[in-house]
Amino acid sequence: MFLNRIRQKKNKPVFELPDITRIERQQIEKAYARLFSTEDGGRVLAHLQMIAFMRAYSAESTDEQIRYAEGQRALVAHILRLISAGRGV
Repeated sequence: MFLNRIRQKKNKPVFELPDITRIERQQIEKAYARLFSTEDGGRVLAHLQMIAFMRAYSAESTDEQIRYAEGQRALVAHILRLISAGRGV
């Protein structure tokens, strides 16, 4: 029985993505707005904005460093758009 459980777990992914096809966009937007409207949420959002937008790279920065930073900025910008939409702004 123990070996069967190990075999079953071996073929499963480490984590499973949630099925978000049933969640409406408006529900997600409202959830982001609620989450980041709390005091702790505001702190986290300020921290995300600081690490994403308040960093400058020198001319010697590699392409990989710049792409990584742009990915961070894009993600934080997406979160900000969801919050604004959830607040009806």
